[in-house]
Order: sequence, then C-alpha cells, then structure tokens
Amino acid sequence: MIQAQHVTKIFRSAGQPKPHTAVSDLSCTIPGGCIYGLVGSNGAGKSTFLRLLSGVYRPDEGSIEIDGLPVWENPEAKNKIFYVPDDLYFLPQTNMKRMASYYNALYSKFNRERFENLTETFGLDPEANLGTFSKGMRRQAATILALSTMPDYLFFDETFDGLDPVMRRLVKQVIYNDVLDRGTTTIITSHSLRELEDTCDQLALLHQGGIVFESDIQNLKTALFKVQTAFSEPFNRAKFEAVGINVVSYTQVASVATFIVRGDRMATEEKLRCMNPLLLDILPLNLEEVFVYEMEALGYVFKDILM
Repeated sequence: MIQAQHVTKIFRSAGQPKPHTAVSDLSCTIPGGCIYGLVGSNGAGKSTFLRLLSGVYRPDEGSIEIDGLPVWENPEAKNKIFYVPDDLYFLPQTNMKRMASYYNALYSKFNRERFENLTETFGLDPEANLGTFSKGMRRQAATILALSTMPDYLFFDETFDGLDPVMRRLVKQVIYNDVLDRGTTTIITSHSLRELEDTCDQLALLHQGGIVFESDIQNLKTALFKVQTAFSEPFNRAKFEAVGINVVSYTQVASVATFIVRGDRMATEEKLRCMNPLLLDILPLNLEEVFVYEMEALGYVFKDILM
C-alpha cells in the first residue's frame, strides 16, 4: 500500500522570480495489487508525484510511505520500486544485456530468465546498441527491464508513448499479468482518459499539483448514465426530481429531454416507465463524459483542467 499525506514539492531556481509549487498538499492512499491511473494536463504534477513516490525527490512537506516504509533515502523501500520515466535514460553506448547486468546488481529479485523470455516475446535484440533503437523500441526495452526486476511497485510515466497499437496491447497484457499473478501495484500516467479507461482499476485527476477527483473506475462508470425521453404533455426537470430521480445535468428541446442521472439505473428506468413516456433511451457514458459531469459538480471546468 502507498500512503501519501499532505505532500508538497516546491522548486526554486535563481532564474525564476518566484518558486514553483509542482505538488501541493496532495494526499492519497493507493491499495496494493491494482492499476492506478493519473491523468492531467502538462504541469499538473504527474511526473513530479511519481518521482516523489520513487524517492527521486524529497518532499518539502508531508510524508510518503510504501508498505509502511518511508521512501526517501531508504534502500529497503526502493528495492520494491521500479520507475520508468517519460524521458528514458540508458547508460551511454550500451545494450539491453548490459543494462540487465546493471539492474541485476541493484535489485535483489532481478530475474534473468524473465528478462530473456520478455526480450524474445517483444522481438528485440538484447545485444544491439540501444542508441540505434527507435522511440517505441526504447520504450519496450525499458518496460522489459522494469518487469525483470520483479518489483512490487511499478511506476510508468506516459506508458504507451511511442508504441504502435500491437505493442500497446502487448505492454498492457504483461502489466495485467504482473498485477494478477504477483499482486504488483502499477501506477500509470497519461494525458488521455481514453487511454486509461480500459486499463486502470482506479483513476485520479491532477490539477495544479493536487488531486481534485479520485474514484474506482467501475463505480464511476456505473454511477452516472444518460437519459433521453419525450412526453406528449408539457414537462420540465421538476417532473423527474419529484419522483426521486437525482438529475445532475438537464437540457430540453421542445418535447425531448436529455439529462444525466446519478443513481441506480434499473430503479430509475422503472420510475420513468411508470410515467408513460413516448420515448425512453438510457445510455452509458464514456469515462470522459463522466469526468465532465463530476468536475462540474465539484465546481471545476473540465476542459480547462485537461487543456
């Protein structure tokens, strides 16, 4: 389990007129054995938060613990973690085989057999100079090396950047397998909700260095749904709220209403059918639509957060 309590990270530079707060009073608890997604615009604090979780940065305020161990300056905690940054780094003039030897010296659970199997699965040459690899191939190499350390906690910054659709699917599959077979906790960052929708168990939206929304994806997607309905007689929003339907957002054009409901879908449908509508459609929302309405409910403008 990861526990971050009131974490703040401030960067100070002689060339900047004032300090930059990258992470501000951020608190969250991430359970073990899940895939946790972090989404947000550039500068929202995603990469900084991952570096704080990995012990690369020390928080200016607050605390971070993994399995009850403080991360900063703690080799025991760091032995459980592998962090794959957005800006990949490999030793100069090296290949995957030499990088594997390097990580084998650093991580007590490094699995050479797994490294060889994954290299074969991805079709990469372990003795080829990494400097000759394309962006996508370098991302694959970093993923293979990360998984071969057998980490309990695996952090990916922009996991799928540069990967073609086939490789995206393969990377997702090996991540799923680690979560299911070994109980690995994986954190993935992205700018795209659609990228994370079918991958993560939980999702958090970062804005200006803090988490403004966090939820289990399955509950999030089933708690809200869209209704389109029409009646022959005049009506308005009050007609639905009078029977206990929780209307989150409502629009009406002539005799057709479209609105978002929070609650039990079957119970809502039963109430609506008892009203004898001329038209009734109940439709699911995609994750982006759900976030739009949840952010509006919290007083945020969703498009301003992600753009």
